Amino acid sequence: MRAVSEPGLKPSGRLPTLARTDSLASIVGAWLSQFEGALAAPGRARLKALFHAESYWRDVLALTWHLKSVSGSDAILRELAMHAGRVRPTGFKIDRHRTAPRNVTRAGTDAIEAIFSFETSEGRGSGVLRLTPNAHGGKEFKAWTLLTSLDEIKGHEERLGRLRPQSKAYSRDFRGPNWLDLRKAAAEYADRDPSVLVVGGGQAGLSIAARLTQLDVDTLIADREARIGDNWRKRYHALVLHNQVHVNHLPYMPFPPNWPTYIPKDKLAAWFEAYVESMELNYWTATEFEGGSYDEKAKRWSVLLRRADGTGRVPVRLHVPGPLPDHARHDARGTLRRQPLTYHAHRLGPRSQ
Repeated sequence: MRAVSEPGLKPSGRLPTLARTDSLASIVGAWLSQFEGALAAPGRARLKALFHAESYWRDVLALTWHLKSVSGSDAILRELAMHAGRVRPTGFKIDRHRTAPRNVTRAGTDAIEAIFSFETSEGRGSGVLRLTPNAHGGKEFKAWTLLTSLDEIKGHEERLGRLRPQSKAYSRDFRGPNWLDLRKAAAEYADRDPSVLVVGGGQAGLSIAARLTQLDVDTLIADREARIGDNWRKRYHALVLHNQVHVNHLPYMPFPPNWPTYIPKDKLAAWFEAYVESMELNYWTATEFEGGSYDEKAKRWSVLLRRADGTGRVPVRLHVPGPLPDHARHDARGTLRRQPLTYHAHRLGPRSQ
């Protein structure tokens, strides 16, 4: 992202109107309130007054239902006007549980940075706003960069906190299967197929599987290595991660605060094993993805896995919905009811040896 070049947006200097940090929240709160009102108002005049000509908006599914970057106020206003009426964003406010509004320097430009929350008709989201003074150096602040991100879809919240599982299914029936019995059965897939197949159990595979599992989407990880974490464990002897610990966390389970800044490979591999167990992820080791074919007429993938534990070749049928029209793609809740934004699996036939 380039530094803003408009007059009045002075890089590397102090913003004279921000000497008192207790005014930052008021400045941000006022902008968010005006932004919410402008989104609901007809036309673009009120929105135009809130953005610098050279500004940037990044949306992660929240308003556009896409991963989209938009540059320039004219393009931003056009996109906002196109989507705001459909998703009806409201409730823009500073997130009191996150870092408070502060003075920062980003890409050589001084700005006020704030984290906010909001919601739409489809979900709840969060965002990051950076404000800079207007071109004439006055007390008016406009948006330089804006991020909006979808955190959860209404009706499909993650099973966290008050929504966590209650364990009633087995805790009150001493004759039935206990937790361990149910976990083993879930991971075997003897009588069902997963809804999602994740190929590869590295940090990306574990992260997406953990997220989907919390959304109650039946997910299987298949990895060709013999042991969870071998994708790191088998690398060169002296390896440590090349970036720092705070940018490598996995969802829900951050690394302990006493861990080294640069994590050794074997320490990370052991954490992967503990993560899979703690997050109750279904994981097949020593399983090769042999490939698949797509049936254009049926809109369906046929995938073949080969296991080294004696169960042999496991045929799995993944039903992949075709491209949705724009109006259907934007209907997040309806999409989840019809096809949970994932692959649906159906057994091709009996397991072959």
